[in-house]
Amino acid sequence: MNDRDKKPTAERFLWLLSFAAALSFAAWQTLLNNFAVERAAFTGVEIGILQSLREVPGFLAFTTVFVLLVLREQTFAVLAIAVLGIGVALTGFFPQEYAFYATTVLMSVGFHYFFTVQKSLVLQWVSVERTPLTLGRISAARSYAAICAFAVIWVGIELWAIDYRWLYLLAGAGTVALAVWCWRAFPRFSHAVPQHKHLVMRRRYWLYYALTFMSGARRQIFIVFAGFLMVEKFGFSASDIAALFLINHLINTWAAPRIGRFVERWGERSALSIEYLGLIVIFTSYAFVESAWWAAGLFVLDHLLFAMAIAIESYFKKIADPQDMASTAGVSFTINHIAAVVIPVVFGVIWLQSHAAVFLLGAAMAAGSLALARRVPADPGPEAVAVPIANRLRSRRVAETTSLAREVPPAD
Repeated sequence: MNDRDKKPTAERFLWLLSFAAALSFAAWQTLLNNFAVERAAFTGVEIGILQSLREVPGFLAFTTVFVLLVLREQTFAVLAIAVLGIGVALTGFFPQEYAFYATTVLMSVGFHYFFTVQKSLVLQWVSVERTPLTLGRISAARSYAAICAFAVIWVGIELWAIDYRWLYLLAGAGTVALAVWCWRAFPRFSHAVPQHKHLVMRRRYWLYYALTFMSGARRQIFIVFAGFLMVEKFGFSASDIAALFLINHLINTWAAPRIGRFVERWGERSALSIEYLGLIVIFTSYAFVESAWWAAGLFVLDHLLFAMAIAIESYFKKIADPQDMASTAGVSFTINHIAAVVIPVVFGVIWLQSHAAVFLLGAAMAAGSLALARRVPADPGPEAVAVPIANRLRSRRVAETTSLAREVPPAD
């Protein structure tokens, strides 16, 4: 098999595993609140503990590099998918508090380690030119899986009254089956460049780290507070929220590959600038919106802009040393999850005083992200990782001087 044939096959492997991962996680997330209340008798305290425990493996994603001392990345990816599926399949059978925590952590270990390794494999296997499009297609695969999960759960509960344990089992078993099939059906792909087997943090990647951290903070504003606004202020029911997520994923299946092509054509700086300009408007609008329909529209637009974040990984692909991909994928996942602990706690206290303040702070964070995005070079590369501030100031002074020269008439 030549390189031209192998690359699309590797991309299909990643696409299928992403579908498998999202299938289980979407089912787990959709059923979580109802299962926790109706079967596990959880209150807000236990749910908070469970969500905190779920984020712990994200913090530990940097340990991926140590696992790779004994496992190939491709093997690790399939194993992580299987662990995710097993954790979800067992969830419905163990509604007791500590058992529920245990299955959640098991599921989360598979989930976070898979997406860490997936990021590394995309950056290694896919060419620079195809990276944005491939990331867009993988995002669409996750949306396809979520739609399938939503449909099966709705039919299972509304028409057949299937118990939660069997829905969890079905989703988890489907994920495990896809993992086994991918293990058997695809060849073992080789890496063009051997990867570092130790942690790597380089000063010249600072802009990538900063963008990754801010992306994690933005994710928490959407997941925690935008959804809570829908319920608390506008009285959206669980089915209303599910319908919004279904709309989001339907749109994403169409939009994500096209956003990938946009990034490929117009560059990472343009894509990220559009995302953060849009977020400034959306977060500011969240602060003052009084119409449920307008709020729902903002929620959909907010989710749509998520796909623009593929430009961060595309940017890193262009600036990074090839042997840094695996280690940096783990480090960046950990950086992304720092906000998962800080933002909900700190902003939750602010929320008690003012809903609007939370979203206005989110708009300020988006403005900071926009400033970072403008530091991304128009044509990133190993020698052009960030636009120096001095260069931008110099360019501005040249532009002002040129403009002034045009306004001053020539002397007679």
